[in-house]
Amino acid sequence: MDLDQSVLDTAEELTGARTNRDVVDRALQTLIAVRRQPAAVERIRARDVLDEQTQAPVVHYSAPGVPVDGQ
Repeated sequence: MDLDQSVLDTAEELTGARTNRDVVDRALQTLIAVRRQPAAVERIRARDVLDEQTQAPVVHYSAPGVPVDGQ
């Protein structure tokens, strides 16, 4: 394959990949995942969701030194 070396170098820096093959493998895996994502979202949206699954209580946690809303 004839690939743009500057693109490969940038992808290596961004991904931490060590070889050109690893860069290309990661790129192909990302492409496949991105293209499959809309179908996965539609499958999730098509599921029946019961009210008790969406009406969970809200839990507020506090952290030291962080003010709690309204206080």
